[in-house]
Amino acid sequence: MTQHASPPRDSTGKVPSADGPPAWRGLIARADVRTLSLLGVLAALIIIGGITKPDQFLDTRNLQLVLTQASVIGVVTVGMTFVITSGGIDLSVGAIVALASVWATTVATQEYGFGGILFTAVLVGVGCGLVNGLLIAYGGMVPFIATLAMLASARGLALQITDGKTQIVTIPSVLDLGERDAYVLGIPPLVMVFAVVTIIGWLVLNRTTFGRRTVAVGGNAEAARLAGIDVRRQRLYLYLLSGLCCGIAAFLLIILSGSGQNTNGNLYELDAIAAAIIGGTLLSGGRGTITGSVLGVLIFTTITNIFALNNLQSDVQQIAKGAIIVAAVLVQRRTASTT
Repeated sequence: MTQHASPPRDSTGKVPSADGPPAWRGLIARADVRTLSLLGVLAALIIIGGITKPDQFLDTRNLQLVLTQASVIGVVTVGMTFVITSGGIDLSVGAIVALASVWATTVATQEYGFGGILFTAVLVGVGCGLVNGLLIAYGGMVPFIATLAMLASARGLALQITDGKTQIVTIPSVLDLGERDAYVLGIPPLVMVFAVVTIIGWLVLNRTTFGRRTVAVGGNAEAARLAGIDVRRQRLYLYLLSGLCCGIAAFLLIILSGSGQNTNGNLYELDAIAAAIIGGTLLSGGRGTITGSVLGVLIFTTITNIFALNNLQSDVQQIAKGAIIVAAVLVQRRTASTT
């Protein structure tokens, strides 16, 4: 009679899983380490700002300004995080913000008031996202080329609409949202919008089928297709989402600046991609984190603010951002090679 060896048991008498500890536990542990690291960097920056310019940096108005400035690029970054997680890229976000902001502030659009400006900004953003999505998902174009073409086209159209001039907003209900009287418990309305977009983005990415499909497409598009996911449609939806975020950001920028300019959104693509990568989103796709992206935005915005308060030139800021991006990618590659 054949004797079967009994399976090994742990100290509690239970049979351990043949696959070892669940993989998600390791992912959560690494995510916690990344989040804590980002929080540590942000805390260090706050300390540096408090030491170098204590009276200015720690002033309530300055902290509100930092959060307000972070809100505009932060909304763009939420959309960018989804695109990068899927294995794509969107170089046109800054140009789309510019085009949406100038189209929404034309004299003809302002005749429709608050609703007309908001609707136009969102519609232009979604429209540009639709074009990107169709070219990439159904036209077979490489995301880099398609969005680069959109960057050039949107910038050119924005310049044509404005003729190089600043379009001043004259709608009181729009301008009032940028005033201190509109703050709720000391929180600017733009920051509240950013918070809502962030929460929705986190829920969609982490708690919905759409989010799981996004990660699957970024991890292995062919495997996702064989699993029954419509990869082309998913990619179309993602670029629509990115365009929607650009439209919302354009409206926030209109509130913040009180105008529309063809130079709006300059280098937003760099800031959004950098914030997402710093936050832990893999540039190759397959992993994304909204929480990390938001922390990345706050880190970059804080750095910019500290540099400005210390009268450091903008070229130094760009050099610092570039160095941070390179360091983050190298860390990602090293982490990926050890897992």
